[in-house]
Amino acid sequence: MEAVERFLKEHNITEVESTLPDLTGNARGKFYPTKKFLAEKGGRLPESVLVQTVTGEWADNHYELVDPSDRDMHLRPDPATLRLVPWTDEPTAQVINDCYTADGLLHPLSSRTVLRRVLNLFEKEGLKPVIAPEMEFYLIQKNNDPDYELKPATGRSGRQESARQSYSIDAVNEFNPFIDTLYNYCEAQGLDVDTLIHEQGAAQMEINFLHGDPLNLADQVYFFKRTLREAAFKHGIYATFMAKPMQNEPGSAMHIHQSIIDVKSGKNIFASEEGNFSEKFHNYLGGLQKYIPSAISFFAPNVNSYRRFAPDNAAPINMKWGIDNRTAGLRIPESDPAGTRIENRFPGSDCNPYLAIAASLACGYLGIKNSLQPTKPTYDAAAEDGDTVELARTLEEGLRLLEDCPELRDIMGSDFVDAYIGVKRAEFETFHRVISSWEREYLLLNV
Repeated sequence: MEAVERFLKEHNITEVESTLPDLTGNARGKFYPTKKFLAEKGGRLPESVLVQTVTGEWADNHYELVDPSDRDMHLRPDPATLRLVPWTDEPTAQVINDCYTADGLLHPLSSRTVLRRVLNLFEKEGLKPVIAPEMEFYLIQKNNDPDYELKPATGRSGRQESARQSYSIDAVNEFNPFIDTLYNYCEAQGLDVDTLIHEQGAAQMEINFLHGDPLNLADQVYFFKRTLREAAFKHGIYATFMAKPMQNEPGSAMHIHQSIIDVKSGKNIFASEEGNFSEKFHNYLGGLQKYIPSAISFFAPNVNSYRRFAPDNAAPINMKWGIDNRTAGLRIPESDPAGTRIENRFPGSDCNPYLAIAASLACGYLGIKNSLQPTKPTYDAAAEDGDTVELARTLEEGLRLLEDCPELRDIMGSDFVDAYIGVKRAEFETFHRVISSWEREYLLLNV
């Protein structure tokens, strides 16, 4: 706690947001006066916060996942995650905690624990993963009634976009005041954001992060989601990470670029001495192809997520891979040998970054350990290039595939997988009870 106390004193912090990511990747925690936070040295929270659904309820197997007494877990702040909160009036800090059981072990249902578990497997092999996320999001008009469809936000001109504006500088400039606030907030928190571009959708943008350590980048995405929403609130609009927020606009993704470094040599194991794709590269890619279908619920964790997977929406629908081919779910960007990497284009921007990164690395790890081989690359539009394994089309189907995959269960943790499936099935059943306007319009008097 010495590093934490020093940071709080140096910045004259009066309040601390002591947080942890829940199953959705969103912040749970407590607000503390600084003295109280230092006295409690992290504090406690009920372990049930780790297994709540997105609606705030619990799965049917809730008491099989946590102790029926709803006991507390112990929180330990990670000094590396300490950051200022730039949108508050009073000097405020935020920190992410690791969750521990009463026995002093990392809590198996914590998202950070799951990612640490996967990273430890690579560490035992003398390997270090490097990742870089790309976050897509929409800016939308304020929506106070969920019965109304979402509309793109309007910029300085007061007009909504009416045409595709990919990479448009002028379209980004429409939101300059918001973007200035966003970058100022990111800089104040030390978030390693890189370029920002306008994506295909109306008022849809993408921001890229510099490559680095997976846990650190997951933490940064966690902070960035809060930051983006706060910057949008300041300018009277909403920012959303829903995978498919609007019917006639493309979905939003969190693409994950990944490579593996040999710790002793410092070299990228995806490139051979001759500068070609190495055998380990092919093994890792083969693992992604084989296991992503079973892991899809980590990349598409919500009922809305599966609306994004459509061939005409620049989103993957099968397990094809290709060199610099953006129609494929697994893209290999052109680069020099040291920069050889695989871009996993399956995760939606609505995913929990800790779990999506952990699942992607786990699939690749299984490929290396089992010497798997990928299919041949595709050079055409992936949706039209022959038959291949297709993705689940619903959350319920994705959960069944995860349930039937002992390899992923072993890597991610059996208790965690049971908890994840339980929570997400509860969400699916809640959604399944809702009768949609489509059903009323086309079935009411026609069946």
